Amino acid sequence: MSKIKIGIIGYGNLGRGAEFAINQQQDMELVAIFTRRGPSGVTPLNPTVPVYHVDEVVQFVEKIDVMILCGGSATDLPEQTPTFTRLFNTVDSFDTHAKIPEHFAAVDAVAKAHQTVSVISVGWDPGLFSLNRVLAEAVLPVGETYTFWGKGVSQGHSDAIRRIEGVLDAKQYTIPVEAAMDAVRNGKQPALTTRQKHQRECFVVVEDNADRQRIEQAIVSMPNYFNDYDTTVHFVPQAELDANHAGLPHGGFVIRSGQTGEANNELMEFRLKLDSNPEFTASILVSYARAAHRLAAAGQFGAKTVLDIPLGLLSPRSSETLRKEFL
Repeated sequence: MSKIKIGIIGYGNLGRGAEFAINQQQDMELVAIFTRRGPSGVTPLNPTVPVYHVDEVVQFVEKIDVMILCGGSATDLPEQTPTFTRLFNTVDSFDTHAKIPEHFAAVDAVAKAHQTVSVISVGWDPGLFSLNRVLAEAVLPVGETYTFWGKGVSQGHSDAIRRIEGVLDAKQYTIPVEAAMDAVRNGKQPALTTRQKHQRECFVVVEDNADRQRIEQAIVSMPNYFNDYDTTVHFVPQAELDANHAGLPHGGFVIRSGQTGEANNELMEFRLKLDSNPEFTASILVSYARAAHRLAAAGQFGAKTVLDIPLGLLSPRSSETLRKEFL
């Protein structure tokens, strides 16, 4: 059987993770990597994988089955996903929750017009956590669902700190409040504010003569990032940040607390604990690339989300094997 031919657009942490993940799949091969930096700015894990400027992507129409888009959600994917879905089946990790409906609509129109499949908003949240929220509410219609993130590095929040004048480098951790999780797990179904669910901890490297008080105030009062949370700021030297905060761990919990019958309390919980957020996210993207390829082969064109795709399409195993070994 011929292998699924995969392309990667963008080769940051997520793109590199996608190459790792493709190497672990026996039914896939990485055809090429495309980047705005051009070939000289990228060194693939496998030196035999060719690298092209993204402008050359049109030469690979009908040579790549699924293109994995590894750009950012803020500015890259809203433009890239519709553009490349005109040419290829695609998978993206668009994660701006409030804008998913409009992103879906824009990509769906393109995919249907050009008879391609695009699976959007793939990852663990949105993604695997979305699946668990839907499943838990369907099983326990009477109850409450809670999502906790962390402990883990928030790359967007870390970047926001680095943009403050006088800051040289920074890492920010999102930390779930243990007391809140304990209350949920005990079936109390509390009404929790943003501040009651998560804390933020920042490790910041600043210029020698920087005003640390001004920088700390700029962090803790930053709208949409820190002002709704209890935030702790630690000023550290670059060597300490490099030594103790070089990784990109993350994870979290989806918990559904509900009732069945007349007085029985039930709890459903899904947990992720990740050493590498981008590598795990990339692994999910790669599994959904297989589903995109299968849907396209079946003529089921258009935009899809994880909520639209049967789990069996993610697996390289046949339906018969899945029924025999996994049910």
